[in-house]
Amino acid sequence: MGNVTRRLTLVLCSAALATAAACGGPPGVGGQPATTPTGPTPTGTAAPTSPAPTTASPGRTHPPATAAPVTAPEAAVAVERAYEQVIAAVLPSIVQITTQTGLGSGIIYDTAGHIVTNAHVIGDARSFEVSPATGGTPRTARLVESFPIGDLAVIKVDDARGLVPARFGDASRLRVGQMVLAMGNPLGLSGSVTEGIISALGRTVSEPEGRGSPGATITNAIQTSAPINPGNSGGALVNLSGQVVGIPTLAATNPELAGAAAPGIGFAIPCSTVTDIAGQIIRDGKVTNTRRAALGVTVSGAVGVDGRPAGANVIRVTPGGGADRAGIRAGDRVTSVDGIETATVAALSEVLATLKPGQTVKVEITRQDGSTATVDVRLDELPGD
Repeated sequence: MGNVTRRLTLVLCSAALATAAACGGPPGVGGQPATTPTGPTPTGTAAPTSPAPTTASPGRTHPPATAAPVTAPEAAVAVERAYEQVIAAVLPSIVQITTQTGLGSGIIYDTAGHIVTNAHVIGDARSFEVSPATGGTPRTARLVESFPIGDLAVIKVDDARGLVPARFGDASRLRVGQMVLAMGNPLGLSGSVTEGIISALGRTVSEPEGRGSPGATITNAIQTSAPINPGNSGGALVNLSGQVVGIPTLAATNPELAGAAAPGIGFAIPCSTVTDIAGQIIRDGKVTNTRRAALGVTVSGAVGVDGRPAGANVIRVTPGGGADRAGIRAGDRVTSVDGIETATVAALSEVLATLKPGQTVKVEITRQDGSTATVDVRLDELPGD
């Protein structure tokens, strides 16, 4: 832990030096004139000091000169204090969710005891044990509703006394480069915090299928350099104003390293999506408007004669849906939508996630007899269940 702390301090000091230089302040650390043990120097300069000459004598050694004490730069101290204040304010709103098969994190949503988390955290469970990330007596909770296709869920504790809801931010104000903290319970280490920046916005990423989860496609995802590890899922990505800006959900993997985690590349569901879906579940008991487009088909992956992905096989068409109206039939293979190739089911989901219900797009298909066609499909709304 000491090495981690030392590394963080050095990073902050380097950032402070860069900030001082960029802001055009006087030379010296943190925009202040540097001081030396040799006395005053001209304004805005810091004279280097040299040790007094010494005369070497045979068989005698001279101790090295003692360096002057170093004071932490003001900018670094300000960032450090901001971190401390945000952690103290937000961490009481983070919980650990334990099921019979695993654990994850959650965010206290309101004073009624609702907690929002990832759908893959709860899996198929219907009852849970919830523990404050800051420590305390575990409480029992039950499932309100899960939204697996968006990897979100809401649970509710039986005893909501003393719970501190988190504050959610405004996704439209997010900027690349903003400092963020990821709070949760990675690897079961309750109340852990990691730091990073917002690396990119507007990503569309897909999750693989897993226990209790059919896989999900996340739109407008936040990419962050804050480390996200197993157990962080469902926790909070927080800005330095103490607002939750997203829910850390998955880390990128590197196929060239046998699927090992790619350092510094994680993704979070944006707060606008979280509050929209959680609000519908709490109000209506289910998601009534997914705001997602759908073709109106059920598909499975297709493989070509060369063994490579070759599209999405239609195994069922929703009667009266967009695909049905356009003449798509079971046995057809969808190869592109809106001009974008859909070699896999995940690719099809990602394309549809960028489109809107009611929009008309061109869909390329290959029939069972090998012929091809392009049809216009008016997209449906993806059902919430």
